[in-house]
Amino acid sequence: MDLRFVTALALSNNLRSPPALPAASCQGSTVHRNVRPSSENCMTYTNPLNAPRTLDEQRREFAQRRGLAMPLAGAVAWTIVGMAGVFLPPVLKVWVLFGAVGSILYLGMLFSRFTGENFLDKQRPKNVFDGLFLRTVGEAVLVFAIAIPFFRADYTSLPLSIGILSGLMWLPFSWIIGHWIGTFHTLARTALATASWYLFPRFRFIAVPAVIVAVYVVTIVVLEARWRHTHRA
Repeated sequence: MDLRFVTALALSNNLRSPPALPAASCQGSTVHRNVRPSSENCMTYTNPLNAPRTLDEQRREFAQRRGLAMPLAGAVAWTIVGMAGVFLPPVLKVWVLFGAVGSILYLGMLFSRFTGENFLDKQRPKNVFDGLFLRTVGEAVLVFAIAIPFFRADYTSLPLSIGILSGLMWLPFSWIIGHWIGTFHTLARTALATASWYLFPRFRFIAVPAVIVAVYVVTIVVLEARWRHTHRA
């Protein structure tokens, strides 16, 4: 048989039957969540969690989240402040307010495990807007320093100053998700907290937390409706 014919036949068989992948070819590699690894289809990514994405893509991803963990935490914290205002003496009211509002971030981390957001999930792709949001939370905590001089002069100023300053983080959040609810939260919270502080001077540790919790309830309802609508569309 002609040697050239044998060589051509062998080459054509190799082209039709590519070598099979080894059984362990997918082991130790990171497989994209939308692809099922199999003997016929194994897609490997060197580092998909840190794959480059545009800011617009990351913003859309952030906006698609449920966003309930932090408002739930805030509602619980200010409910505790209001209950302390009913039953505790002034000194304890103050310490409860500082402690409850200062723990909102940690409560949010806890609630995020049940709302599907899971702030501590290391498998989630990195998003620069997570860092931006956490910095707005840090900013809200740092402005507590502004409230301290007024608190030393009049301890009943504390729910007003802390209530307004800690709500400023909702303005950048509203811009990130492209929805009006964050702006509404900040404006309504500021106006209602100020009005209740003047209208109920003897019950400031009750009235101010009450209106803040009411604003949180509206925020939670709107965010949940928004999330359901987004995922139904």
